[in-house]
Amino acid sequence: MFEKVLIANRGEIALRIHRACQEMGIKTVAIHSTADADAMHVRLADETVCIGPPAPQGSYLNAQAILSAAAISNAEAIHPGYGFLSENADFAAMVEEHGFTFIGPSPEHIRLMGDKIAAREAALKAGLPVVPGSDGPVESEEEAKAIAEEIGFPLLVKATAGGGGRGMQIVDTADNLTQAMNVARREAELSFGNGQLYIEKFLSRPRHIEIQILADAHGNVVHLGERDCSLQRRHQKLVEEAPSPALNEVSGRKIGALAAEATKKIGYRSVGTIEFLYEDGEFFFIEMNTRLQVEHPVTEMICGLDLVREMIRVAAGRPLPFTQDEIRFRGHAIECRINAEDPANFRPSPGRVADYHAPGGLGVRVDSALYAGYMVSPFYDSLIAKLIVHGANRNECLMRLRRALGEYVIDGLHTTIPFHQRVIGETDFINGEYDNRWLERLFDRDE
Repeated sequence: MFEKVLIANRGEIALRIHRACQEMGIKTVAIHSTADADAMHVRLADETVCIGPPAPQGSYLNAQAILSAAAISNAEAIHPGYGFLSENADFAAMVEEHGFTFIGPSPEHIRLMGDKIAAREAALKAGLPVVPGSDGPVESEEEAKAIAEEIGFPLLVKATAGGGGRGMQIVDTADNLTQAMNVARREAELSFGNGQLYIEKFLSRPRHIEIQILADAHGNVVHLGERDCSLQRRHQKLVEEAPSPALNEVSGRKIGALAAEATKKIGYRSVGTIEFLYEDGEFFFIEMNTRLQVEHPVTEMICGLDLVREMIRVAAGRPLPFTQDEIRFRGHAIECRINAEDPANFRPSPGRVADYHAPGGLGVRVDSALYAGYMVSPFYDSLIAKLIVHGANRNECLMRLRRALGEYVIDGLHTTIPFHQRVIGETDFINGEYDNRWLERLFDRDE
């Protein structure tokens, strides 16, 4: 097992990784920008290294600075968390080339699944159902029109690289196709440096269902159930729950087994998440995330496993300590992403935390690096906390979540706590009757 791990991230996920390492007897190295000198993960780590200025390009996205920090601190492995360089195949390769262990999948698998066309082809070969669409990048307007005529409108024009809803346009009619392609291509080039596009059928009211996978280097693969991530705004997840209220136990196990078998076929190692759209009883593969997900705690709450710990064990060459038959799912869990944003318009709201009190009690977990007096910086993502609640069933979980949100105090800046309080009180959400565009309809109703 590793003696020292460098955490190549910040905020709540850096603190999450630090805690897992501490419980395994592993020393940690925290990297930080000058803006994060007083961050909680920096305060608690065994060693710290300042790697650059506040802007991510000079610090958390600076591969050379991170590798230098690993070298001077004598770290053996690097955990990338999520975001930043976590799905950068070149960075993963550099880590390995410099003699460190990358705590994640191989650079080859990161590269494969980072290209949506290649990922789609790999999914088909592995036996996963895919959304009808183009077989490869769409090179011309004429080709796009031919594909559109074949699969019908509405359709989705998507960037082959990246994610987070960037480089993505919904097209309702042939008259809008050219403009949508131009907009998507420009956005993709600016966001990912890659303007390639592909086209797929647009599903009107799908659920976003994802399967958590864990695989070792010895050919053992398990799935840890599904998560429902359908509550989204502009393709950004805001609330996640496990298991999905849209699936029964049989359908959940079936798609989980299919995802695990596909993962085994491609020879994947580490944690990973296979994402599907689900509509009218059918699943369609959309992508695979080759990293730890923001929403991994809901899976941990229902299966009692520490995914960060298992990632580290797998990276160290250890086999999985359990089989699929030994995994037990218990109860229901819901996660609310709490952002430093105005709950009315979602504009970023950086500032100093004047007062902080986290909720507690049975079945309540808070993943956050906040404390009273902490300065929420404008340089990074607005996610400041994750409130995760577990109950014996979904109704108990909802009641506990309502209580926990009411207890949560973050003063000095705007947060999305009021937004979550509203959402979980909506009848559709209480009944589990929502889809990927339910929030959009909710906001449209307000106008």
